[in-house]
Amino acid sequence: MKIDSITNGIVLDHITAGKGMQLYYDLGLDKLDCSVALIQNVKSNKMGRKDILKIDKEYDINLDVIGYIDPDVSVSIIKDGTTIEKKKVALPKKLYDIKKCKNPRCITTTEQGIRQIFKLTDEVNRVYRCIYCEADK
Repeated sequence: MKIDSITNGIVLDHITAGKGMQLYYDLGLDKLDCSVALIQNVKSNKMGRKDILKIDKEYDINLDVIGYIDPDVSVSIIKDGTTIEKKKVALPKKLYDIKKCKNPRCITTTEQGIRQIFKLTDEVNRVYRCIYCEADK
């Protein structure tokens, strides 16, 4: 299998095996008009197995989505075939409009135009709670 290197774009590496497809959809990569490569179950000395995403376009990527799904992902920004920046993501303290509150009585489900906001309440177990009704996501 041959996956070409990218000239300008983004590489998401060290994705936990099996989470690449979730990142693909939650980041909206399925809506882009450029080449996007999702490589799954790649052998890794560090992780055993991992997924990799390559986006062949400069793209304003939402680091909070990545941190929420898999906080160990590394993000490489590629320009002219060279990595110009590497970013490590972390669990975001708040999530804005990434997930919806599942409480049917929450104000966000009954009122239009209210942002879905969750705060991190337990970092070890990665628990987020709605700031309006305290339901966990």
